[in-house]
Amino acid sequence: MQKLSGFICLIRPINCVMMGFAVIVGASLVSFVGFSINLLLGFVTSFTLTGASMAINDYYDRDIDAINEPDRPIPSGAVSPRGALLLALVLTITGFTAAIGTNFPSVSCSVIAAIAWIISVTYVTKGKRTGLVGNLLVSTCVVVPFVYGSFVVQEPRLSIVIFTAIAFFSNTGREIVKGIVDIEGDRSQDVDTIAVAYGERGAAIVSTVFLVFAMVLTPVPWALGLVSPWYLPFIIITNAGLVWSCVLLLRDYSKRNARRVKNQILLWFVIGLLAFISGIL
Repeated sequence: MQKLSGFICLIRPINCVMMGFAVIVGASLVSFVGFSINLLLGFVTSFTLTGASMAINDYYDRDIDAINEPDRPIPSGAVSPRGALLLALVLTITGFTAAIGTNFPSVSCSVIAAIAWIISVTYVTKGKRTGLVGNLLVSTCVVVPFVYGSFVVQEPRLSIVIFTAIAFFSNTGREIVKGIVDIEGDRSQDVDTIAVAYGERGAAIVSTVFLVFAMVLTPVPWALGLVSPWYLPFIIITNAGLVWSCVLLLRDYSKRNARRVKNQILLWFVIGLLAFISGIL
């Protein structure tokens, strides 16, 4: 039972569910969505490939986690490094099988899934040590499921492109804040994050720049007539929240406050997601 619990914890199931749900949301952003086998396969693809990348991530981060998060499955001994890789293999095979079956014989979903997998593995094996480049890679992994969802229903539109850009910039800002939280372990393992290279204050400033980029783009869907007035209340709350988080971070870029801001940004991201869903339904 302890080993099973370790495997479940290893893949971060909440993250997997969120990434699977992102496919459904991406489909909803471009078309009215009812239940379909393709949508279910899209969820499975995103869920399993995310789980595989989480397992690979913990395998490569086992020394860092021994410092930053010693209770994680591998450093705690609940899961062996070899077990983590075997789980990643099973999840990867499952994910690609589901991707191939989506809209078969069309290969668009399979190609996107393969690109997403390559990017995620590149990030967890090499990119994480490259600072800003690594942040951009993980943000790409976060937004791909939304794009994938639009291809599942075979209706990619401009609205999904704009949403993807907003999500990309906001998540990059959040990833840079996360670097402040993890600065001790990252520095010990020569992980060249913005926080390690330029200090906590420098990371706070760069994070704020990316969050501002995201906020600047939020009026575009409304200006182009891509969303209904229901978009506005949610996006106003989102932007007000992001401004508040930026102010808090610039005032206090300590590890404790950075953790708080990181969690806040995730909340504003969810509310922004609701803005797009409300504006399109």
